[in-house]
Amino acid sequence: MPYDYLIAPFAEFAFMRRALVATLALSLGCGPVGVILVLRRMSLIGDAMSHAVLPGAAIGFVVAGLSLWWMSLGGFVAGILVAVLSGLAARATTLREDASFAAFYLISLALGVALVSTHGSNVDLMRVLFGTVLAVDDAALLLVAAISTVSLFALAAIYRPLVIECFDPGFLSAAGARGGLYHLAFMVLVVVNLVAGFQAMGTLMAVGMMMLPATAARFWAREVWPLSAIAVAIGFTSGAAGLVISYHLNVPSGPAIVMTAGAIYVVSLIAGRHDSIIARHWPRAHLRA
Repeated sequence: MPYDYLIAPFAEFAFMRRALVATLALSLGCGPVGVILVLRRMSLIGDAMSHAVLPGAAIGFVVAGLSLWWMSLGGFVAGILVAVLSGLAARATTLREDASFAAFYLISLALGVALVSTHGSNVDLMRVLFGTVLAVDDAALLLVAAISTVSLFALAAIYRPLVIECFDPGFLSAAGARGGLYHLAFMVLVVVNLVAGFQAMGTLMAVGMMMLPATAARFWAREVWPLSAIAVAIGFTSGAAGLVISYHLNVPSGPAIVMTAGAIYVVSLIAGRHDSIIARHWPRAHLRA
């Protein structure tokens, strides 16, 4: 019985195996990036950036249809452009950076939906917005895996200054280090991982694989590397369980994966080891007679 429900879908269908590998690759790339976003108090900016990818992907769709490379390139350029413009607007005015991101992502979302709607069908719009992880082909899988690999190596290279800036933003400036350069490099990592997630989960669901595992991990660990490892594990578990639920209940795979990650977050919020509802209001005794 467990084999029929848990193993058989992946053993019998190649598209399920590709989807499973895609969720693993996304978890490896998005998990650590999501943890840094949470530590830097930039969670909602991650959501804004996921929508900022849409107009570039839409322009790629208008130029070449549902082309993997054109839509990925367009999404990357649009995401970087929104990040740069939002930062410039925040530094040139009294507007806070989160408000600037909100303004630009709303413009981007509206523009992207308009472009896809006027140059494609409702099916195309739904695919761009919500993705089709079950339709991931070998080329998309290689792209997602390559982005995750590059992201992990790049994050390891800038890990120390990023973590320092999370807990003491003024230290790098006082030490003469280029904190702005590391911030920009990190935003590039956010964008490229959202582009990878967009290929499988769509622009609206991609951020779910980045933020929900990271926020859930905060209730189970306190150090950065354990947080990242737990976020990766939660992301992959959500992906595998969501695919099984999608297969047996005939529901869209992307929302099923994100809802599974959401369920894990709720359980972590209630019963996690650190700062959860139970841990805060019914703490365990530290000393025993």
